[in-house]
Amino acid sequence: MDLAAKWATDAGDNGVGSTEGDFHGFVAARSAALFRGAFVLTGSRDAAEDLVQETLERTCRKWRTISAKDAPDAYVRRIMVNLANDRWRRFRRTAQHPVDGEPAAPGDEYGRIDSRDQLVRALQQLPMRMRTVVVLRYFHDLSDAEIAADLKISQSTVRSQLARGIGQLRSQFPTLSAPSPQQLTEGTR
Repeated sequence: MDLAAKWATDAGDNGVGSTEGDFHGFVAARSAALFRGAFVLTGSRDAAEDLVQETLERTCRKWRTISAKDAPDAYVRRIMVNLANDRWRRFRRTAQHPVDGEPAAPGDEYGRIDSRDQLVRALQQLPMRMRTVVVLRYFHDLSDAEIAADLKISQSTVRSQLARGIGQLRSQFPTLSAPSPQQLTEGTR
């Protein structure tokens, strides 16, 4: 029997290795989604990587407790949101990025990247709670109830923050939020 197999067998007896294996499996399965959420919350790749790393570090320290919970994803998302809020409070953004430009033409991959960059910059202009609600709804596909539970706010606050956030984003992208000619003609029957 090789050493790795023996360790895995011994770890199964006392549970230490299985807990560590569970954490590694969680990281492998959820790190990409955590990075996407962190990127939208922070606005930069480097800050997002740091945020995910710090989130996973705190998660690792408390993994036995977290893994015993019903929804470890929600617990880890809450850690990430709290860390992002702490960073935002410490390092308030002073540089304002202009958000302008034309929508990407169909098939224009570079234009789509520019639009995505403009969206991330526009999200950075939103207040932190509003940005967090928008990110949790549209990037993590959470319901009002799940967002309210994660952020410890009421569902009506989630809906109002979401409506205001979407309104501010639409005002920064008037050409994208205007109804298409097809939508205009469909309503006149």
